[in-house]
Amino acid sequence: HLATSLPLPSEMDHLRPRIDLIAFMIDIKSKYSLKNVEASLAHVDAGFFLGKVCFLVTGVGRVNYCSVEMNAIWKLGEVYCSPVLFCELELEGIRVATAQRLLRMLQICAGHIPGVSALSFGSLMRNSADE
Repeated sequence: HLATSLPLPSEMDHLRPRIDLIAFMIDIKSKYSLKNVEASLAHVDAGFFLGKVCFLVTGVGRVNYCSVEMNAIWKLGEVYCSPVLFCELELEGIRVATAQRLLRMLQICAGHIPGVSALSFGSLMRNSADE
C-alpha cells in the first residue's frame, strides 16, 4: 500500500491491513520530498522505530542535481534509529536488488523469518552501516 503522506485517512481504518514496515521514500532531487517525510514522521507510533521503519533515498545516481543534503538524510536515520537505503530507480539491476532487500526486510518485520526479529535486524543494519 502506498501513501503520499501521513496520517492515513481514518475512515478506512477498519479495512486497513496490519502495517509491518514503513519505507519512507526521499527523492534526493526534491527538498519537498524530505520535508514531507519529516512532517509524516510525527504521525508514526514510536513502536515502529524499533526496526519497522526505513528510509529509501532515490535519485542517488544524479548527485549533481541534489537538492537534499546527505547529512540531513543520515541524521534522520540516526535520530529515528532506522536504516537508510540508497537506490537509483532508473537502473533495473539496482531497482530489482532494492526491491528484494525491501521484501526481505518486510518478511522479517512481519515475523515470517524464524529467529530474526525486526528489532534485532534493525540493530544489525545499523551496526553494519557503522563499519
